[in-house]
Amino acid sequence: VHLVESGGGLVQPGGSLRISCAASGFTFESYFMYWYRQASGKEREFVASISGNGAYTSYTNSVKGRFAISRDNAKNTVYLQMNSLEPEDTAVYYCTEKKSWGQGTQVTVSS
Repeated sequence: VHLVESGGGLVQPGGSLRISCAASGFTFESYFMYWYRQASGKEREFVASISGNGAYTSYTNSVKGRFAISRDNAKNTVYLQMNSLEPEDTAVYYCTEKKSWGQGTQVTVSS
């Protein structure tokens, strides 16, 4: 299993960013996929999940209405669209199918 996150960066408060996770080494469409994040000095926390066919999604309360998880099974890729970003969203974002983890992509929200 190989998971590679990309698309992180520096964005101003209120801005938007879309991060991606390219997956390989398993039957992607058969698995729920998850985004987690870890801020400096804090524990890793759940952000969002999506079912294999994309029909079911779930979010932690702090990002509901601002973030949207999606997937493209033809590209073996899962996305996280992040809108109305807040400084509290600053963290390293990871994707996972619960057995393996990518290296993460840094998202920094700052003016």
